[in-house]
Amino acid sequence: MFLRPAPPRRRATARVRPVLTTAFAAGGLLLALSLPAGAAPPPRTPTAVGQAPPPVTRVGDAAGTAAALAGFAVQSSAKVTDTPAAVSSPGYPATGWYAMAPRSTVLAGLLAKGAYPDPFYSTNLKKIPAADFAVPWWYRSDFTVTDPGSRTYLDFSGVVSAADVYVNGERIATKDQVAGAYTRHELDITDLVTAGTNTVAFKVEPNDPRKNLTMGWIDWLQPPPDENMGLVRDVLVRRGGPVSLRGAHVTTALAVPSLSSAELTVKAEARNDSGAPVTATVSGTVGPVSFSQTVALAAHERKTVTFTPSAYPQLRLDRPRVWWPAGMGGQPLYDLDLTATVSGTASDTAHQTFGIRDVKAPLNADGARRYSVNGRPLLIKAGGWSPDVFLRWDARYVEDRLKYALDLGLNTIRLEGHIEPDEFFDLTDRYGILTLPGWECCDKWEGQVNGDETGDKWTAADYVVAKDSMAAEAARLRDHPSVISFLIGSDFAPDATIEKNYLDALKAADWPNPVIPAASAKSSPVLGKSGMKMTGPYDWVPPNYWYAKREGGATGFNSETSAGPDIPTLDTLRRMMSPSELETLWKDPKAKQYHRSPSSTFGDLKLFGNALNGRYGPPTGLEDYVRKAQLAQYEAVRAQYEAYGRNFSDTSKPATGVVYWMLNSGWTSLHWQLFDRYLDQGGAYFGAKKANEPLHIQYSYDSREVVVVNNRHEAATGLTARVSLYDTKGAPKYDKTATGVTAPADGGKTTALTVPADVSGVSGTYLAKLVLTDGAGNEVSRNVYWLSTEPDVLDWDNTDWYYTPTTSYADLTGLSRMDQAPVSATAATTTGPDGTATTTVTLRNTSSGRTPALMVDAHLVTGAGAPVLPVRWSDNQVSLWPGESTTLTATYRAADLGGSSPSVRVSGWNTATRTVAAKRMS
Repeated sequence: MFLRPAPPRRRATARVRPVLTTAFAAGGLLLALSLPAGAAPPPRTPTAVGQAPPPVTRVGDAAGTAAALAGFAVQSSAKVTDTPAAVSSPGYPATGWYAMAPRSTVLAGLLAKGAYPDPFYSTNLKKIPAADFAVPWWYRSDFTVTDPGSRTYLDFSGVVSAADVYVNGERIATKDQVAGAYTRHELDITDLVTAGTNTVAFKVEPNDPRKNLTMGWIDWLQPPPDENMGLVRDVLVRRGGPVSLRGAHVTTALAVPSLSSAELTVKAEARNDSGAPVTATVSGTVGPVSFSQTVALAAHERKTVTFTPSAYPQLRLDRPRVWWPAGMGGQPLYDLDLTATVSGTASDTAHQTFGIRDVKAPLNADGARRYSVNGRPLLIKAGGWSPDVFLRWDARYVEDRLKYALDLGLNTIRLEGHIEPDEFFDLTDRYGILTLPGWECCDKWEGQVNGDETGDKWTAADYVVAKDSMAAEAARLRDHPSVISFLIGSDFAPDATIEKNYLDALKAADWPNPVIPAASAKSSPVLGKSGMKMTGPYDWVPPNYWYAKREGGATGFNSETSAGPDIPTLDTLRRMMSPSELETLWKDPKAKQYHRSPSSTFGDLKLFGNALNGRYGPPTGLEDYVRKAQLAQYEAVRAQYEAYGRNFSDTSKPATGVVYWMLNSGWTSLHWQLFDRYLDQGGAYFGAKKANEPLHIQYSYDSREVVVVNNRHEAATGLTARVSLYDTKGAPKYDKTATGVTAPADGGKTTALTVPADVSGVSGTYLAKLVLTDGAGNEVSRNVYWLSTEPDVLDWDNTDWYYTPTTSYADLTGLSRMDQAPVSATAATTTGPDGTATTTVTLRNTSSGRTPALMVDAHLVTGAGAPVLPVRWSDNQVSLWPGESTTLTATYRAADLGGSSPSVRVSGWNTATRTVAAKRMS
């Protein structure tokens, strides 16, 4: 699509050329100035917005210069009576307007200003009047140039939902032309720019994800009242000479499985934006390799400049530095640099990073999608990503969450819509975290194919916006080695017309990765079967659910699934809910919970509450409710990942991928999160971390087998596996050891032991301790289960789309009758020169009896008792038998102590809470 701006209304000589929309790479010159916008999660301080106007952006004149507008003055159109020409002209006073960050929704900026109370607490969010955002809002910003003779372009995407665009009093694009959150637009504004101050203004339309191809929140959380209207990506002002370089990218062909060589093909579009023919020289480098080509361009002509290995043998690399997912190898990246010169003068430059790797995702014999990277198959262990509910970008907060994903043993993140800015994928490239971006369900994106579900049917204009969105995102993401697919459908696959548009756009962008028609078990005309399933569950199911090879159980590729509720820690609950809401939380699971979901299906905690009552016994108070919830979440999440891990190497109906729904929440939530908005960690977090150990011993709920799963690249030999059963008083009831255990590499498993169906003296609730040691006797994996001789019974015949009913519960009430087990704790802290602190905690069960201390939790806290977050523990929520001890380490930023001395709060299922000071070490 090419923008056709409205005729100039003021300057008859002005010419605004829509040189490009959507179809060029995020490479080239897009690695420009990038300033974070909006608030970071507590305890960080939001970016302030005052009444003063935002800073004026100074744009250089050198070829290839690109600068992001440093911020905007923003105001509701209901309060602006001046003409668009006046608003968008230099010198307009913008009196009383809000100064906002360069990437900011309207509401994000107002929150940073302090216009409303904390929207993460209680029901404050729904008290913000939605009517304020039912009209367009103005965004205006100034930039300066010294040489108006250089060519100048306005380059932007991330407009939610659409906008009229103005420069220096002239409308250069209409809201019909600038529509959709993902479409990308570059406008030649050379003839409008003058020396000194220039003004850009956007009149942003209200957003409705049911009617616009933008972003929505489905049933994840309570949506913001402004529906994220605003500018959520950088607006760039670019400068250059007569010839521009756009869409620079590299396609790679890696020799698999030898990895001994790789062939690179470099492409870029050379575009003559002048009114006369020119001859340009395009030269480039990839590391020490250089290449060059001359291209003749007629006036306003564009050509793709291609450097192939056949014409440039230096683009055949021997022994390339290969990019691997985390845990499988390193993450080296290469740099592509291009320069276009005209008559010996640089006209433009382009830069792009890329990685060399190979991704395949064929369907296996069972029709399931099975991924391999560089010839090595891997189980996709993922979580579903949520950005901040107000789409505020904070690089450090994002990086903290990605580090948590690695700490959890995950290798992949799925982005259903809400496809993050470039910096996100720069981080996933650096950390080796695979990503599965794609379009979202349940709104306009699938309105044409999802029957009577939410989302308007498409108009003719929507087809254009969707294709342009696909072209823009494909060009932006194609060089990121962490991106391994694009899902062009979620709950539904596109129809023939939409699929063709998407595939045409992907092909034009040289998309190098598998394209998946849907995240559900749908098919599209060209791509065929998705190889994925979306069979749930999304609400509570017992741990043994995951071991059945049906519905959401551990077979095939499950694109989104979990046991639903994930109740945060007590610290977080008290930050997000009022005392009366907390009272209702534990007393009335049938009550509507604002912090769960706007969906009627997921609006309460009834199923979860029934399970807690039936399995653990009714809670006696808020603290008892939370501690039972943490046990329930630990066992549920652990079982989900363990079942998929165990079944990955099966010859019949293997598991190939699982996406926990979800990794995190963008709001203060009671469901679908492995860690909460404040980055606190509870049972769900540590259950996942335990299940995803690189070398792991686990219990099978279906067969009672003790299995060792090895995710390392080398086989594990000479292992010893031991299983011990105890009653809840700690009396031993069964013990067996297997020696000489070998676990195959790359996700292989071996069955070391099988626990008998009937064990003398075991009745009702009992405990199972599994320990794996290496040849030197070192403990390499420990896993403790609380089990019942009365199993959870599932009613498979009455399975609904979001859960399978449980007709009778396992009896775990015996846990409440466990004796108290005293645990001693000592702690010491060191701080490194980079500001990273490490606190080492030694825990010991000092009981003179036999009772184990179950699920002992260590929480790093300040002197005031507030959790220090984020923090990464070597292990946590551990169980210790009398005389046993363990040493845990916590790594965190020393600055997050806020000047306080660190302490460690120790608690457990049957261990009294106490706090110990951490001795500071030199």
